[in-house]
Amino acid sequence: MSIDITVKGIAAFLSDAWQTPVEISEVAPASAGARRRNVLFTAYRDGEPMRLVATIIHHAGLQIMTVETEAATLRLAEDAGVAVAHVQAVCMDPAYVGGPFFVTNQIAGETVGRQILRLVEANAGLGPTIAHGIGESLAKLHAVDPALAHPALERPALGTTAIDAALAHVRAQLDVLLQPSPVFELAYAWLDSHRPQARQRLTVVHRDCRNGNIIVGPDGLRAILDWEVAHLGEPMEDLAWMCVRMWRFRNDELEVGGFAARDDLRAGYEAAGGAWDEPSFFWWKLYSTLRWGLGLAGQARAHLDGTFSSIVMAGSGRRVGELEYDCLMLLKNQFSPS
Repeated sequence: MSIDITVKGIAAFLSDAWQTPVEISEVAPASAGARRRNVLFTAYRDGEPMRLVATIIHHAGLQIMTVETEAATLRLAEDAGVAVAHVQAVCMDPAYVGGPFFVTNQIAGETVGRQILRLVEANAGLGPTIAHGIGESLAKLHAVDPALAHPALERPALGTTAIDAALAHVRAQLDVLLQPSPVFELAYAWLDSHRPQARQRLTVVHRDCRNGNIIVGPDGLRAILDWEVAHLGEPMEDLAWMCVRMWRFRNDELEVGGFAARDDLRAGYEAAGGAWDEPSFFWWKLYSTLRWGLGLAGQARAHLDGTFSSIVMAGSGRRVGELEYDCLMLLKNQFSPS
């Protein structure tokens, strides 16, 4: 759908939702990955300007979760004090722009991973500040009563644990690989035989908090983005995912997104009341590395079999080997600080 038609559709929806004529200007499309796109704009409501962004799913079949569920999770996180964008409106009707979407406030700052690292390099002490802020936000998210989560939010089946659900998820992906991966099978076997003894409580988990899904400025963290894979799980999953090597953009010596040390993330998490569990952290870090390697393989498969043809999906396959290497290094140095 053309940007002009999209803008007209957003204006029509907001006019209907707010029951007052809305005009839109200063439109700037922005990339949001293979499944969704963002449109930045200024909306004039009763003459007052509002800087907003529409997050649009190309069509409903590409949704990982409904925009209604994602928006509800954003609102729940905001109420808990998590750094997120405020949700202004949600549209489930594809007639307006060709797919479902939701509208949030714009938050200024850097979002591109390497640009974030450049900003950190130019501002002494910024990296630890960002990591501390992420830790604080995740601790506040994990403190939310899971009973308040949207009923459609993914959760372990009755009688199973988050560990059971996690292992079942990667086992299913291993079983449909286009070619076998002895490394991924080894990682899975280790995870299955070294399940953390201490069971953590079920919490709301973002599941994709990383460098590339955050907005930062010279003052630190401003927002955590992309809540489409949030679920109910164990809190250490979020902290471990933040530390996967893939999100360091070659700045490997700094475990948290290439801009801070693990201790900075932990300090923020514990300062906001979170409980850190080191053995569980390692388990989830290896799991997260395996999960992303399988996710990349799955994206490449989706392109090859015609499920979703995209150069972004096609290019994912070339990085699978990197995740295999990372799994081996984690197994070699099981409880190393990096």
